[in-house]
Amino acid sequence: MLTSRTFVKRTRAGAVVKVVREHYLRDDIACGAAACRLCTPAGSGSAPGLEARPSGPASSLCPGPHFLLPDTNLLLHQIDILEDPVIKNVIVLQTVLQEVRHRSAPVYKRIRDVIQNPEKHFYSFTNEHHRETYIEQKRGETSNDRNDRAIRVAVKWYNEHLKKTEDAEKIEVIFLTNDNTNKEKALEEGITAYTCEEYIKSLTANPELVDRLACVSDEGKEIEGGKIIFPEHIPLSKLQQGIKSGIYLQGTYRANRENYLEATVWVHGDAEENKEIIVQGLKHLNRAIHEDVVAVELLAKDEWVAPSSVVLQDDGQNEEDIENEEEKENILKTSVSKDMLRPTGRVVGIIKRNWRPYCGMLSKSQIKEARRHLFTPADRRIPRIRIETRQADTLEGQRIIVAIDGWPRNSRYPNGHFVKNLGSAGDKETETEVLLLEHDVPHQAFSQAVLSFLPKMPWSITEEDMKHREDLRHLTVCSVDPPGCTDIDDALHCREIGNGNLEVGVHIADVSHFIRPGNALDEESVKRGTTVYLCEKRIDMVPELLSSNLCSLRSNVDRLAFSCIWEMNHKAEILKTRFTKSIINSKVTLTLASPEVRFHMDSETHDPIDLQTKELKETNSMVEEFMLLANISVAQKIYDEFPEFALLRKHPAPPPSNYDILVKAAKSKNLEIKTDSAKALAESLDKAESPTFPYLNTLLRILTTRCMMQAVYFCSGMDNDFHHYGLASPIYTHFTSPIRRYADIIVHRLLAVAIGADSTYPELTDKHKLAEMCKNLNYRHKMAQYAQRASVAFHTQLFFKTKGVVNEDAYILFVRKNAIVVLIPKYGLEGTVFFEEKDKPTPKLEYNSEVPSLTVEDTIFHVFDKVKVNIMLDDSNIQHQKMRMVLVEPKVRQPKISKSFFLFIRSNMISQKKKSRFQTHVNIF
Repeated sequence: MLTSRTFVKRTRAGAVVKVVREHYLRDDIACGAAACRLCTPAGSGSAPGLEARPSGPASSLCPGPHFLLPDTNLLLHQIDILEDPVIKNVIVLQTVLQEVRHRSAPVYKRIRDVIQNPEKHFYSFTNEHHRETYIEQKRGETSNDRNDRAIRVAVKWYNEHLKKTEDAEKIEVIFLTNDNTNKEKALEEGITAYTCEEYIKSLTANPELVDRLACVSDEGKEIEGGKIIFPEHIPLSKLQQGIKSGIYLQGTYRANRENYLEATVWVHGDAEENKEIIVQGLKHLNRAIHEDVVAVELLAKDEWVAPSSVVLQDDGQNEEDIENEEEKENILKTSVSKDMLRPTGRVVGIIKRNWRPYCGMLSKSQIKEARRHLFTPADRRIPRIRIETRQADTLEGQRIIVAIDGWPRNSRYPNGHFVKNLGSAGDKETETEVLLLEHDVPHQAFSQAVLSFLPKMPWSITEEDMKHREDLRHLTVCSVDPPGCTDIDDALHCREIGNGNLEVGVHIADVSHFIRPGNALDEESVKRGTTVYLCEKRIDMVPELLSSNLCSLRSNVDRLAFSCIWEMNHKAEILKTRFTKSIINSKVTLTLASPEVRFHMDSETHDPIDLQTKELKETNSMVEEFMLLANISVAQKIYDEFPEFALLRKHPAPPPSNYDILVKAAKSKNLEIKTDSAKALAESLDKAESPTFPYLNTLLRILTTRCMMQAVYFCSGMDNDFHHYGLASPIYTHFTSPIRRYADIIVHRLLAVAIGADSTYPELTDKHKLAEMCKNLNYRHKMAQYAQRASVAFHTQLFFKTKGVVNEDAYILFVRKNAIVVLIPKYGLEGTVFFEEKDKPTPKLEYNSEVPSLTVEDTIFHVFDKVKVNIMLDDSNIQHQKMRMVLVEPKVRQPKISKSFFLFIRSNMISQKKKSRFQTHVNIF
């Protein structure tokens, strides 16, 4: 059956055109109920379908067998409830899915995953193409009202349809909506309808689900009682007009990790002027949360401020204690020189919320039997979240996940709801899960849809595989990798050829042979973007069958490869370069040095019992040089063939000011570091040696890396600057690690097309899609680095937990106004020694930025000075454990305790006693 819709629209040129859209309707679309004999089986689609006898939880409101059918807003806001294993047999309408897809991509992905889970028995019903459930939009009816009516029509149809089944006990379809108007209309039409809260509270055997209910009140509305704290957000339509006219600026909100009363907004677009805007104070921050897209209004220049150097943590005071906040804001207001002032503004509205589920811990209320508690996120940039839970006793000391629902104007903190208990804080498995979630690392098991595209075992190379491929199994090829490595990407060969020249080959695993464009395996790989290496585990980008077996260039097995082969003279000058798909047989694996910091684990408990830093060998340099050369050669080839859509990698030159600290530090040791070019920098670093201080060169190189910018992927057709500063190369890409980097897979595909070994596809030659992909890959690589560092930090804490106080040599990397940052070479560990401590007299401090140095009383500290420190684990805050370092040598003269300091401490103690916070001893004096 065919229906059509006709309408007119105006083109960009101003012409009016008539548009006719055809809409096909069918009467053979299954309802999805396994018990229904009137429809074709639900199994004919990819979805598993609804159970014949619904096995969901018992409801006091609807005790009989039933299916659930939610509307759009309920699905958007209560996705955590719908994902719970208890909730089964849910009908998701096409109308609802389409609306969710337009309004929230993350929720759409989550509901699609639930539908694909056979244990959940969710069914996607295409009501918009079913002859009896499709409806036309009435004249004067809004799209939203039409969709609400379509949902009610589908519920009525389902109930009428299921009455025709032969079962003695009929199955009812329950409509779930939090829209009062929609619910009232449903009840008037004879439909059984409940709010989500009503239905969940009726599941008396599952009271824990109540905690997962999202607070559905609009975030702009006030909660009962309470003083108005924040200004009202300007509506989105007015914000957009203001941004167009230049009244407001749009940007990404970045909260300050060290100071919860300060943030910066990075302005979008090309406006170099006012690129970064400072926002200070609770009211000016106005309920924005880290990574939100916001609109800001610039303040008058006489209201501009300087970035604060004050460390302020939200100490969990009473949420109504706003006077305390105002006192803290006054601390930020210090007099500074005019040249330190920066553009300052205030948040006037939210353009896009970028909330995610947050990991953290419950700060249990001190009020007995209270249900309202504060949740403290692990990420210090996220504000505390107010949640209601009956499980406070159970959740105390646990790592949990909480989602934000909204932030009323009269609430100090946003409202949220409990999502999931991850496990005990400090537990290795729990903490690993937390760091993966907090750094947005996809780490779920590969789905059956993904695994279905893997080769069937046993696998062997066929004649078809040999097409467009050279047989190089006769060559002596070897691989060089770290100990325990199973995902071997690369191998090498070198031989003398007839004319006396050398033939050198780099052979890379041909992963693109197994991962074809557009299938589920390819989509999962691009979503993950990179393999993430943690201290105890590896989160693979591709399934293990590929990463550790079929693609891994292990010794003495035939493997498919992509080869870059050079002819060189004995001065290593390249005479010819060629590329070919190949088949190789690696003759041997050598072993390289370990990663930067390697933990030796106890074989039984898997706790770290020793750790060592990286040992460089000449083999490292050899492999690295050939891999870099292959990447450069491939980059030039794909750019020559595809100048508009080559995937390349660039490393921007740092601004000269970045090198100030390096140049000054070297000068303090009578050394000169030149920074006019990467070549000059490399040469001056090579010369920067001290016979009496051999470790100095290493320290200079560590400091140099801190001055560098981040390298990024980009599409050649969308950028003009190709230069890779760190490698001093005019062009560069990644070709050599396709098992662990998706960028290399795209480069392999481009190279294969360039040499006629494979065919192209539309997305490969779409520069806009490639640019979007590069954006995702850059994000995934950055988050993988952060996750890896967090893993090292956690395992370092585990190592020192059993060591007590450890005394070690250290070198000063940086000097600050009140601290020194030191590096302990033995452990590759970096930490800060503070000279200002709470409840202790502050020594006389003099900071010199020119030398640079810090004078503490009568002791002077310079960059690169050798000191001795005590290292210990500070676990006073179980959620934010950290390594604490205390100076041992040289000894610093202790300041005298002044009468004013004594009086300050005494008054502070009295104040603390009054507030019933904690007791401290006054007899220390």
